[in-house]
Amino acid sequence: MEVRRSEHTTIRYTASGPADGPALVLLHGWGCDRADFDAVTGYLPSDNRVLAIDLAEHGESRSTRDVWTIEEFARDVAAVLAAESVDSAVVAGHSLGGAVAVEVGRLLPGTVTRVIALDGLHFLPLFPALSEDQIRATLRPFEVDFAAGVRAMVESGSPAGTDPGLTEKYFRKMVAVRQPAGFGALEGLLRWDMDAALGETRQPITVFAVRDLLTREAIDRYGDRLEIVPIDLGTHHFHREDPEGTAKLLLS
Repeated sequence: MEVRRSEHTTIRYTASGPADGPALVLLHGWGCDRADFDAVTGYLPSDNRVLAIDLAEHGESRSTRDVWTIEEFARDVAAVLAAESVDSAVVAGHSLGGAVAVEVGRLLPGTVTRVIALDGLHFLPLFPALSEDQIRATLRPFEVDFAAGVRAMVESGSPAGTDPGLTEKYFRKMVAVRQPAGFGALEGLLRWDMDAALGETRQPITVFAVRDLLTREAIDRYGDRLEIVPIDLGTHHFHREDPEGTAKLLLS
């Protein structure tokens, strides 16, 4: 299925379950796509309305726009919800998708009832708002050698003992992200002011964080605003490694 926001953006998505069922929106992370949730959807109740969305220039979605902010990704999601006549939904996002989920909650306060981040929102090198110098320093490795930057990012999300073949599989998928969206989305995430977004988002927000990647500093900083739940289901991409366990988290 698809929705056109304008002449320059077409968002593709998969819808399953009855149109009047409880709506659950699934948003993938950077360099990934909605197929990451295929197995998860199979473990969700059949009476749920599940919308798995490809963000712009990821998966099958296409866009020639120049704006790659988290807020603009959220408007893409809002367009899907409007097309589907959704008036109440839980929005869950992996990694960068978690940030998009927060923005969807801020954009649609009367529609979104809960936000869920799958190993997102707790990485302090990204949040809170960074200075311009910090943004440029973080982006520089990707400018110098994009593949090396992606590999380092994937490895940082792989706890000790992770199968190297699994890490390599994620790297191969993510390094193939289309440009300029790939670099633009990274910059958009770095420029996203999470503290400001949280200040204007009233829905409860649950973060399911990989225990080995979660820091005490993140809990201390955001524990009063986010429900942070440590989990042991795999790597940063645990929803692909344990779809049944992930489905249980989404329903909890």
